[in-house]
Amino acid sequence: MTRSMESFLAEPRVATLTTLRPDGSPHVVAVRFTWDGGMARVLTVAASRKARNLVRGGRAALCQVDGFRWVTLEGTATVSDDPRRVAEAARRYLRRYGSPPPAPPGRVVIEIAVDRTMTLNT
Repeated sequence: MTRSMESFLAEPRVATLTTLRPDGSPHVVAVRFTWDGGMARVLTVAASRKARNLVRGGRAALCQVDGFRWVTLEGTATVSDDPRRVAEAARRYLRRYGSPPPAPPGRVVIEIAVDRTMTLNT
């Protein structure tokens, strides 16, 4: 990954998260996320469609866009309710966005082990 891609991903922006529903159709939602150079994390609740799509594993894609600049991160995704992993995701969220994330009951973290990146103008 280039330095300019890493710099772009360090900007506290919103991204889209794409997962696949059980029927194979895409589910795309706007999310806040964190990135540490190999792992992307998204906080959500276990009952959300995005978490339910990934509870048995699978792949996910995050795409951060700013005009004609974008980076897509793809990889194998897991969903965890482990308190340490959720807390780590919340700590990273606070550092990235400058405010604590929501903490609803049933909060989980989607962790995406990124193995593919695509980019334009970054």
